[in-house]
Amino acid sequence: MSSGTGLFVTFEGGEGAGKSTQIRRLAEALKGEGHDVLMTREPGGSPGAEAVRHVLLSGAAEAFGTRMEAILFAAARNDHVEEVIRPALAAGKVVLCDRFMDSSRVYQGITGNLEPDFIETLQRIAINGVMPDCTVILDIPAKVGLERAQKRAAADAPDRFEKERLETHEKRREAFLDIAAREPERCHVVNAMQTEEAIAAEILAIVKQLLSPAGRARMPEAAHHE
Repeated sequence: MSSGTGLFVTFEGGEGAGKSTQIRRLAEALKGEGHDVLMTREPGGSPGAEAVRHVLLSGAAEAFGTRMEAILFAAARNDHVEEVIRPALAAGKVVLCDRFMDSSRVYQGITGNLEPDFIETLQRIAINGVMPDCTVILDIPAKVGLERAQKRAAADAPDRFEKERLETHEKRREAFLDIAAREPERCHVVNAMQTEEAIAAEILAIVKQLLSPAGRARMPEAAHHE
């Protein structure tokens, strides 16, 4: 994996689905097998994008409307792609990212009521040809996920998105599942109600298949190196 054929895996899902935990477990398993792994997140992942992350999650941009939030997310994503993700893929690394373009499609597009054409154009500019090879969608009922998120952050105030109504979170869950149904080659839905160990084993099997010669042969030719 040193010839510029890195693997880009993104993790999506609602609040409290366990993305951070599963990314960490997958990274440890892959490193144990000799892979060079980069863990990153959105919004953030690069110095410029981390500054935007604070503005977005603190709610400082909320007053300017969803359209402005979407533009800020896109600006942060483009910086992240060009400064961190693209170079890592070119170096043959396995890049594991906590949220990516599908979160914008769902959070600002579906529940933010922004026009699909606007969101898709914004995403095309933001990712600049760097598409995930695989997207793991951790699926959990919104009520359960929110309870987990609130328990985890008991000492902290909920962020800009955690504080929204249950119906909004459930609508996002359905939107992630819709994306998976439309793009089954890329997206893998994993039941996040299983044990942590069972979820980790399922995700590792998915990614190991992609890293195999047969999995490589089925992937689009250099899709993320445009």
